[in-house]
Amino acid sequence: MLMRRQTNPDGSLFYPESDGQPMSDNTRQFRWIYILAGNLAILFDKRDDVFVCGNQNWYPVEGEPEICQAPDAYVVFGRPKGDRPSYKQWQEGDVPMTVVFEVLSPKNTPLEMLKTFHFYEEYGVEEYYIYDPESNSLFGYTRRADMLITVRRMNGFVSPRLGIRFDLSGPELVVRYPDGRPFLTMEELDRERQREKQRADQAEQRATRVAELSLKLLQQQATAEELQELQRLAQPSPPPS
Repeated sequence: MLMRRQTNPDGSLFYPESDGQPMSDNTRQFRWIYILAGNLAILFDKRDDVFVCGNQNWYPVEGEPEICQAPDAYVVFGRPKGDRPSYKQWQEGDVPMTVVFEVLSPKNTPLEMLKTFHFYEEYGVEEYYIYDPESNSLFGYTRRADMLITVRRMNGFVSPRLGIRFDLSGPELVVRYPDGRPFLTMEELDRERQREKQRADQAEQRATRVAELSLKLLQQQATAEELQELQRLAQPSPPPS
């Protein structure tokens, strides 16, 4: 991406925080950027040395603000979490972005994506993934020496650095955590959290009731109905659907 060189009032080079382009061109593209960046942040939440973000300008060369790319989502190993106006590599221990994702929209052109590929190849990205949600097409590249090499079969492929698996067996891509759970939207994650809370509340209520009935049984005060209830509650709970 070629950006016009500008200076700050003090004469120093200006590194824009935005590329002037919208984060997404449609809701489907936005949803996938949202899913990837959000779930990758969750995946590495307990790793202080892994930085996850997206839609942020990456400047790999000091003094060259026109050399810039803004991936939709990215992961950097070996860098701390924290807010940044942009990713200036010389301020990050000269660590390039490790894994980058681009989510396509109908607006993207082949020439644009070719230039993007060469940028990531030249500046040290280890893994590069391109997803087209309109056609449910996924392309992946992994580094071999100074080149990004095409992953021939993406369905079932496991990212060497992230440990996530790409599932293209259905009508839409499913990205899975290392333990097999799917990446979800924030709304789906919240609904799952609420279901887990509901199950925990029900288990607590069940345990409290079992304790009450067991005490009555010991005191020989339990009715026949309560004995039946205790027997029912003592049965293993069915697995959650």
